[in-house]
Order: sequence, then structure tokens, then C-alpha cells
Amino acid sequence: MLWDALLLQMGYNATLVAIGATLLGISSGITGTFLFLRKRALVSDAISHATLPGVGLAFLVMVALGGDGRNLAGLLAGSALSAMAGLWCLNWLTRRTRLAEDAAIGAVLSVFFGFGIVILTVIQTLGVGRQAGLEGFLLGSTAGMLWNDALVIAGGGAATLLLIMLLRRPMTLVAFDPEYAAARGISVSRIDMMMMGLVMAVTVVGLKIVGLILIVALLIIPAVTARFWTERSDMVVLLAGVAGGLSAYLGAAVSASAPNLPTGPIIVLMSFGLFALSLLLAPNRGVLAAVLRHLRFQRRVHLRQGLLALAQDQVIYEPLTLRLLRQRGLLRADGVPTEKGRARAAKALRDEHRWALVRSDQTHEAAAALYDGLREIETVLTEDQISEIDRRIGGPREVPA
Repeated sequence: MLWDALLLQMGYNATLVAIGATLLGISSGITGTFLFLRKRALVSDAISHATLPGVGLAFLVMVALGGDGRNLAGLLAGSALSAMAGLWCLNWLTRRTRLAEDAAIGAVLSVFFGFGIVILTVIQTLGVGRQAGLEGFLLGSTAGMLWNDALVIAGGGAATLLLIMLLRRPMTLVAFDPEYAAARGISVSRIDMMMMGLVMAVTVVGLKIVGLILIVALLIIPAVTARFWTERSDMVVLLAGVAGGLSAYLGAAVSASAPNLPTGPIIVLMSFGLFALSLLLAPNRGVLAAVLRHLRFQRRVHLRQGLLALAQDQVIYEPLTLRLLRQRGLLRADGVPTEKGRARAAKALRDEHRWALVRSDQTHEAAAALYDGLREIETVLTEDQISEIDRRIGGPREVPA
């Protein structure tokens, strides 16, 4: 059944949800990347919570006008206006008062969300018989999604992607170095507002699928996931879009194969699954890579200290050091160094003497700054420099057998 869902063979409604969710995931991942790089991830939380009053007010207006209060286009328009009001309040608080941005976010988030809950409660007491389903905007609800609904979501996601492509360069520059962007004549405040506008657009479009509470995860988690895999900003943007689209597609497929599972939370869990895999397996920033680097460093330290101990005829008690020396054929089972071991030990001690002289000589200040106890001196100094240092040290000393 899951395979049928992945191949879009679960019916018309499931296919609409999967396509709309995938486009939303791609646009959310790419948009959230600039927010993440700008270090303003929590702004998306304030914007998303600020949409709730607009949903309730739009419902009341449409019902008062005799229309269908659950018309998706009208509800999204109301949420967009409410989000704009929340964004304006956030910018006003941060620019015109002494409140820090995190405090302003907390204020806007709580006030708007509380106002929205009050409106939803009032709607539930009206008894008009058409208010059921508005709670779905909190956590998302794709049940009964129609073609027009999917078209609104897909069109909004595609339009957001197009705007991102047009604004990608200035947004990247502002995200990394706003001072340099300002020096280049770019209006940082205007680009910030455009960035927030794109976040607002994605948030509004994603209300139907993942809800206002969970859309924050779809904006931020794909960007964080992508950051584990690359150092280049353009690749982070691309991988974030892929991660967002893939998690949305897989989440929609899993939800379609198990109808009792909600689509929005499953999409977020899929996004977290990709994040967890990246956290563990990313080649440079992942936990596994960090553990392997630590183990390699630990083995290098033990081997170096073991060679220095052999060179100075000291007894070695550390089991790991003994094992490493024996594995490399530097030490016999009875603790006596081999020919190869004596040569390596003499070289290690010789290098220590060389480094000591380098670190005490101001003419080698730049090379001395690279000393870490493990670096080969040949990678820092030329052969002529090493020969001059050896002349000042004197002849090498053999390691006793």
C-alpha cells in the first residue's frame, strides 16, 4: 500500500495532496534557508501564529456576507492580512522600542495566537453549522481537499519559488554580510521585508497541509539538514529544497497509505528523520564523522607518545599505545622495539628537538604557530631549513635495543 502511495496510485485526492505538499516542501525549504542563514528562525514562528486571527475573522466575514465560511482562498487571504499585521507589529517593536527581537517575537506570537483562539471559540458558539474544520488550520488537515484547494496551494508554492529565484542573490548577500550588502547599495531593510514576505507566503500556503504550528518545522528543519552536508550557500539552498520536498512527499505518501495518520505531523516527522540521518551521517559535520575524527586523533596521539617513550627508553603501560605499536610492527611482543620501531622513535624524538628549536627562534615564528605536537616538520619547513636546524642540534641519537 505504501508503494502505491509513493507511485501516486492511491486515488485522485491522495495525488493532489502529494503534489501540493511536495511543492510546498520545496518552497518552504528554500525560503527557510535564507531565514536560517540570517539567524532569524524564530521570526517564522511569530508569523505563523499571527495567521490564526485572520482565519477566524475571514470566516466570520464570509459567513456574514452569505458565503461559504470554509472557502480556502478567502481563509488564506484573511490569514495573509493577519500575518502582515503581525509582521508589521514585530518590525515596529524591534525598531521603535528597546525590546530585543526575541522578546518582540514572544509578545507578537502570544498575543495574536491568543486572539485567534478567542475568535475560534466565539465561532464555535455561533451555531451556524459551518464552522467545523477551522481547527485543522492549527495542525493541518488534507481530508476532503478539492482540486481548487490543491491548485491554490500548488500555485502559491510555485509563485514563491519564482520570487526566490529572482531575489536569491541579494537575499544571500544580506543573510551572510548585511554590512557589505549595505555598502554595495542594497537596502538591507527592504530585503529583510521581502524575505519575511516570502516566509509569510509559504506560511499562509502551508496552513491547509501542515498547519500554523508545524509550518515552522518545515521552514527550518530542511535548512538545518542541508547545512550538515555542504559549506556553500547555493548548495545549502538546493539541498534544503530537496529535503523539504522529499520529506513532504514521503509524509503525504505515508499518510495516504494509513488514512488515520494526519498528513502535517507525518511530514514534520519525515523531515526530522532526514535531519537525524544528516546529524549522524554527514561526512564533515555529522556525529559519526566527529567520532571517527576523534578516534583518529586519539590514535595519533598514542602512537606519537609511544614512539617518544621508546626513544627515551621509557616503559609503556598504556594498552592502546602498546597495541598500536605492535599493529604497525614497531614493537615486539616482549616490549623490545623492532628496527623499524627504533628508526621511527629516533625520528620522532629528533622532530621534537627540531620543533623545540623552531619554537624558540623568532625567525621561525610563523612555522612555530603551526606546532600541535603531531604535525610533521617536513610539511612546514624546507629541506634547507631542516638541515640548518639539524646542524645546530647535532647528530641524531640511536634508540637502544
